Amino acid sequence: MYLRSFAVLLLLAALATVATAAVDPWVEVRTPHFTVISDAGEKQARHVATEFERMRAVFHSRFPSARVDAASPIIVLAVRDKKGIQALEPPAYLAKGQLDLAGLFLQTPDKNYVLMRLDAGGAHPYATIYHEYTHFITSRDAQTMPLWLNEGLAELYQTTEIRDKEVLLGQPTDENVMLLRQNHLLPMATLLTVDRNSSYYHEENKSSIFYAESWALTHYLQFKDRHDHTQRITQYLTLLGNKTDPLTAATEAFGDLKILEKNLANYVAQPTFPYLTSRVSTEVDESAFKVQTITPLQANAVRADFLAYNQRENESRALLYHILEQDPDNVSAYETLGYLALRDHNLDDARKFYGRAVKLGSQNYLANYQFASISMQARLSDDTALQVEASLLAAIKLNPEFAPALDRLAILYASQNRNLDQAYGFYLKAIQLEPSNAAYRINAANILLQMKRPDDAAIALQAAAKLTTDPALLAMVRRAQDSIEQYAPLREQQDQQTREASPATPYPPPSDENLTAPKPPNPVDDAPAGARHTATGTLFDVKCSYPAMMHLKLVGGPETLLLRSLNYFKVAFSAANFVPPSDFKPCDNLETMKAKVVYVEGADPGAEGQILSIQLRK
Repeated sequence: MYLRSFAVLLLLAALATVATAAVDPWVEVRTPHFTVISDAGEKQARHVATEFERMRAVFHSRFPSARVDAASPIIVLAVRDKKGIQALEPPAYLAKGQLDLAGLFLQTPDKNYVLMRLDAGGAHPYATIYHEYTHFITSRDAQTMPLWLNEGLAELYQTTEIRDKEVLLGQPTDENVMLLRQNHLLPMATLLTVDRNSSYYHEENKSSIFYAESWALTHYLQFKDRHDHTQRITQYLTLLGNKTDPLTAATEAFGDLKILEKNLANYVAQPTFPYLTSRVSTEVDESAFKVQTITPLQANAVRADFLAYNQRENESRALLYHILEQDPDNVSAYETLGYLALRDHNLDDARKFYGRAVKLGSQNYLANYQFASISMQARLSDDTALQVEASLLAAIKLNPEFAPALDRLAILYASQNRNLDQAYGFYLKAIQLEPSNAAYRINAANILLQMKRPDDAAIALQAAAKLTTDPALLAMVRRAQDSIEQYAPLREQQDQQTREASPATPYPPPSDENLTAPKPPNPVDDAPAGARHTATGTLFDVKCSYPAMMHLKLVGGPETLLLRSLNYFKVAFSAANFVPPSDFKPCDNLETMKAKVVYVEGADPGAEGQILSIQLRK
């Protein structure tokens, strides 16, 4: 966050926010990589958009391997003054004694926001733009990058000066230099361990020196590495990535911290500082910009979404319901309400809101994914399964690099025992996107087993086991490996029973199409304890679902029974007075058949009983 000047900030009520938005005109400028929304007029909005595109060109030239683009355009909320930013900034900055906020970068699962005020002024009027864009560039590493370096890099690049044929990088600010020369430097051990909960990050009388010293240390190390042809910062980050203690990592990479602290003090005291001149083309084709005036409702929908992600939920909800009163089909409002409900663990409301957004044609990949993912937590009807599939396909189309959507669609196909080649392809892509995700490899192994490729499944499970120490995931690996070990004898047993089938012969186990282990079943595989019952009747609503579960309804006698098996491979099938055909499939061919079922009462809270055996009759 780029923080400057001192002020007492006031908390604005949601209704006041709405009233302000109703009179301020808002302009939207869409560029190839950004969407700028501003209440400061078209000229200012265009200028902000141009500066972001030029800054992107600088980073793309200097760091070609870095991520300079998001899955969806970065949304820049460029408000004209302090009042506008107070209506949107985090609650932490609304209390007395906190710093005045000039801008911030807010990363959400499905979009990236930059909030900035346009009246900041100063020698570098677009410092906020460059500062916040630097945070986006480094956001992929933000979880492992220490706060001093994250903010130091943003301070370093915020003074970027883009000229017609060259770019100046790393110029100091008078404010930073003055602060450092007039105050004692923070001890190196303190600076290197400041985190987002520290008073040095938020409090007015402490954070200025933290930002300034973070800039100084980053500037010193960057230019020293350049001069000495070393990679000290890279070495430091590698050590941190390997879970080395922060101070130990700094000592190994930079040397004695007391000496580093002394060298930094001398560096700050020098009369001039180096900077880098680079020739970079930053021409921007403004003819590609799309400019339009947007309605207060459209602006409020964006602002409400920002408030929801910025920990101002009550104001967000008030604004969202105000929007829906005037526009009951506002897609963005339903998407944000879905997010708020999901964050509150209210899955019913989340599914309802996301479902409404999807029905209205949502182009948000996360809304489509969340509707499908929540829906899959319950048993799917045929119609709902089609809706879930459509939503997951839409999510993948909107964001092909969102691995969880690939995972969910593969699971859906596995549960329906169809499109298995495609499902396995989804996992190959998901693993490519998230190579350290052991769960994807386990699920891929289950698909391979379902495709009758047990050797390949075993290799996938071995790779998964090397990637995790999670006891639950390792248990899944072991159960899947047990399924592989059982595969060959079950197959041989089926072949033998098919050859020897007779009216008195036990019914063979499921055929290859059902002889799968798409995911290790719940560990209720052995015959459970409890009272056993026998019932006869006709089988209806037979469903086999992921993972290897069977649901059915037995109609007959005094009542209808809902029965389930957590692993239909453990169900003992037999035929009393006929020979089933060799291609008979329990999951497909049991419907409307007469049967005697033995089950354990109360063994499964989701049904009247757990199935132990089924004897089929003509």
